[in-house]
Amino acid sequence: MTDPASIDPAEKPANLSNPRRAFIKKTGKKLVRKIAGFQSAQSKVPDTPKLDNAHFPWLSEFTDNWEAIRKEAQAVLAFRDDIPAFHELSPDQYRLSTAKNWKTYILYGFGQRMETNTQLTPVTADILSRVPHIQTAMFSILAPGYHIPAHKGVTKGILRSHLGLIIPKDREQCRIRVDDTITAWKEGEIFVFDDTYEHEVWNETDEERVILLFDFDRPMKLPGRVLNKTFLQIMKFTAFYQDPKKNLASAEEKMEAAIRQADANIEAMSDPADT
Repeated sequence: MTDPASIDPAEKPANLSNPRRAFIKKTGKKLVRKIAGFQSAQSKVPDTPKLDNAHFPWLSEFTDNWEAIRKEAQAVLAFRDDIPAFHELSPDQYRLSTAKNWKTYILYGFGQRMETNTQLTPVTADILSRVPHIQTAMFSILAPGYHIPAHKGVTKGILRSHLGLIIPKDREQCRIRVDDTITAWKEGEIFVFDDTYEHEVWNETDEERVILLFDFDRPMKLPGRVLNKTFLQIMKFTAFYQDPKKNLASAEEKMEAAIRQADANIEAMSDPADT
């Protein structure tokens, strides 16, 4: 299994070497560091690597319905070959996602529900619609033996949640480190963390791991909310937003075709004229 940390720089997608893109990325990182302190001061919840679920009482709807959500994830896995790898949607993630080792089935992208993909996940999509200020949601599918190297998220204005759905039997070997806290996923359990703290993932088992991953706005005071909204709006004018947006549209078209074909196959098998 390839460790992303060992990727040859020559494998970097050519469009990511654009000098203008590199300048925007470098400038953006400086801006993010400058505003992080303000976002922390504006936060209504602790600025810690992991956060207590008690701060988000609406999470209980996920744990109450996790088996229904898992059933929908299993339905999605029937289209495994049509689910894109993370870096196929977001090319900037090429160091974290290699080959088909980390697949992502997107349900919400940039605050918008993916209408085609959620055809297969009505229960999950309905629950996600009640997450306050949801940004992104996906079924995150990690291959056996894969390691996602240490990295940090973009902004403190967003928090991330993981709900365990399909977890290897040896679950202690399938885990995430956020700062100095290590958590092994468990089916039906959910937790929230701040992905601007360094984090990495291991699946040191011979089984696949599937979770529901979703991002939502950090609860903040009014000035913090205004800054967060402005920052996210600015991001929409960059390639870091535009590239994934285009790739998401293409992935949805491919999935829609796969769903139509599957429906046609089922209809053909059930047609009395064919028996």
